[in-house]
Amino acid sequence: YRQLKEELARLYEVAKKARSRGFDPKPHPEPLVVEDLAQRVEGMVGPKGVAESIRELSKKLPREELAFKIAEEIIYGKFGRLGEEEAAEQAVRAALAILTEGITAAPIEGISRVAIKKNPDGSRYLAIYFAGPIRSAGGTEQALTLVVGDFVRKLLGLDRYKPTEEEIDRFIEELRLHEREVGRFQYHISDQHIRYALERLPVEATGVGTSQVEVSSFRNLQRVETNRLRGGALRVVNDGIVGRAAKVLSVVEKLGLEGWSWLSELKKAREEGKNEAPDFMEEVIAGRPIFSNPSTPGGFRLRYGRARNTGLAAIGVHPAAMHLLRGFIAVGTQLKMDVPGKGGIALPVDYIEPPVALLRDGSVVRVSMENVARVKKRLSRVLFLGDLLISYGDFLYNNRALIPQGYTEEWWAEELREAIQKKLEGSLEKAARLLGISEKRLKELLDEPLTRKPSLEEAVRICKKLGVPLHPSYTYFWEVLSSEQVRQLRDWLKIAEAKTFGDIITELSGPVDGKVKEILERLCVPHRVGDGKIRIVGDDAQALFFCLNPNVDSEKETSTIDDPLRLIQALSGLRVRPKGVSYLGARMGRPEK
Repeated sequence: YRQLKEELARLYEVAKKARSRGFDPKPHPEPLVVEDLAQRVEGMVGPKGVAESIRELSKKLPREELAFKIAEEIIYGKFGRLGEEEAAEQAVRAALAILTEGITAAPIEGISRVAIKKNPDGSRYLAIYFAGPIRSAGGTEQALTLVVGDFVRKLLGLDRYKPTEEEIDRFIEELRLHEREVGRFQYHISDQHIRYALERLPVEATGVGTSQVEVSSFRNLQRVETNRLRGGALRVVNDGIVGRAAKVLSVVEKLGLEGWSWLSELKKAREEGKNEAPDFMEEVIAGRPIFSNPSTPGGFRLRYGRARNTGLAAIGVHPAAMHLLRGFIAVGTQLKMDVPGKGGIALPVDYIEPPVALLRDGSVVRVSMENVARVKKRLSRVLFLGDLLISYGDFLYNNRALIPQGYTEEWWAEELREAIQKKLEGSLEKAARLLGISEKRLKELLDEPLTRKPSLEEAVRICKKLGVPLHPSYTYFWEVLSSEQVRQLRDWLKIAEAKTFGDIITELSGPVDGKVKEILERLCVPHRVGDGKIRIVGDDAQALFFCLNPNVDSEKETSTIDDPLRLIQALSGLRVRPKGVSYLGARMGRPEK
């Protein structure tokens, strides 16, 4: 760090000497070097002396609370006595600078001014004038500007903003005109929800004209100083207050602020009236492919977690899937997903579930980095795209409820650990003796589930003796089938020829049957087709045989079971969890927006 700091100082001196020669608009470098957020905020918007307060308060307050506390100190005159309007503007700018960490132009150029105006009944209220540099990205922070404004309004003893019907209609007209003539917003919000928000906003969101386009109706209103489109205000209300109502509500509730409970109704109304597919498909443009549709088996499967190279808004994709999709997903490609609702950049993670492909000769294969080059040459279609690895933090940050995920190796390891704890008092020695495997091997399975996987024999033994569900490596997508399809596949196994090595089935081969072929493809069971036969080999043959248990006559006991997973459990005596569950819609995003 010291070396970086010294080098920066040296380069800054070079820049100062170069600027002093008078060839540039200003005789000195415009960027100022600051040590921390506190110094940055004071340097950007002031007031003088606020840096020390920010440093002190940041030790015990999170960023959102810090912004409100600094606004309060400014209003109460800690940094000098100011007039009401001047104090309100200073407080709002400083709070916004803290919320945006001083890394955007919003606190300086995004807010044109803050004014105290009058309602039709003569009461005074606060108005915030937004300009063009308020943008959709970081919309939560911009929306919180109005929450800060409301906080400041209360400290100053001002009334709430009381819009007229003409002012609300004017705002909605501007919004639609902006979408047609200037550009779309990040969210398309209905007139009803915009009206609902404007009727309840305690602070006026207004602004300067940011476009040459003018409204044709509701012109020359007394409290709206321009007939041009107020792009900044439109973005704050549309993409901030309404579009991110859930996130704004979470901050308001955490801070215990009153007067914003209507956001919960707005959030609920938007969720009830929301059709995920159209929202997800909005703004798809030529050349940006759609990789999978929401809730569609075969698309990307949701998997919670993070790798060393993923995190907030950085998601994991199996590198083999990147190859199969012809490079449309590369390292750093922005993906737009229906859940948790925001985009993320794609990064390769090779330990998650890989894709499954159907080849032109009818064979089905699991794709790996070892065979992907051969698979691409013979590819017919992708049956399953593999996992999308998304961190819990993305759901928390977007204030979205967690949705179920399919069965994974790390989940299996935790269930094994729990079973040992409950049934064997946590003793690995007893568990190893019961299962007939070494204690070292058992510890590997528990501590390294992503790289150390049980053999099929070990997985079945653990399943039967400890009641742990069958390991995901030997679990197929049974939940996508009907119970009738499970029975059809079992009937086919009864007539299939089984090759064995001792007690182990090494190959199953049976006549080509169109319905059975479709079932195997939906399950993503690897198999080959040739000489009028469907062949399933290796662990897949043994696992399928274990699950369907075709040698036992159990039609009478299972004839009334209509759930495929319960049917598998009744036939095999093995617990089986659903492997797919949640499939995500994903398309290439538009980072240039």
